Amino acid sequence: MTTLFTTAEVRNAVELLASRSLIRLVTEIDDNGAIPPRRLAATLPDLASHELRRATETARTHGLVRTAPGMGLVLTDSGSELADLYDAAARWSRRHAYPSRVCEFSNRVRHVLDLLTSSLAAESADSLVRLSAARLPSAEAEEGLARPRTLLIRWLTGNPQVTRLSVPEPVA
Repeated sequence: MTTLFTTAEVRNAVELLASRSLIRLVTEIDDNGAIPPRRLAATLPDLASHELRRATETARTHGLVRTAPGMGLVLTDSGSELADLYDAAARWSRRHAYPSRVCEFSNRVRHVLDLLTSSLAAESADSLVRLSAARLPSAEAEEGLARPRTLLIRWLTGNPQVTRLSVPEPVA
């Protein structure tokens, strides 16, 4: 049995990926295209300036975004793959009303990532498809998690630096 990731590696990565401000930044660019220079605060008015700064720094540090001349902030290939993961997680969450029927997009993504954390952390490759039935509403829900799980594994494998980082404390 080979382990793909340790519990600490998965938790570090998911802690980073589940940041509300990072989710908002990545999905905004994915949905609406580049964010022009000096338009970040107007584009994401629900985030405080320190949250925007931290999300942008995190995204740049991990190669999720870059500044394209004449366009502004755009997603890299890694950022686009992360946006696909976020979309798949939110789609699964909406379909199965997880964690609840009405929930904000970033909360849906965060809850699904937390759910996937327990299935990935320190498990063997051949047992990744198993989740605790008590945590999921149905067998269909468990099967439906295959796509988000695959996307998460692919993203973590392609971005191993994220699994080895300590997560900085939130700026107050």
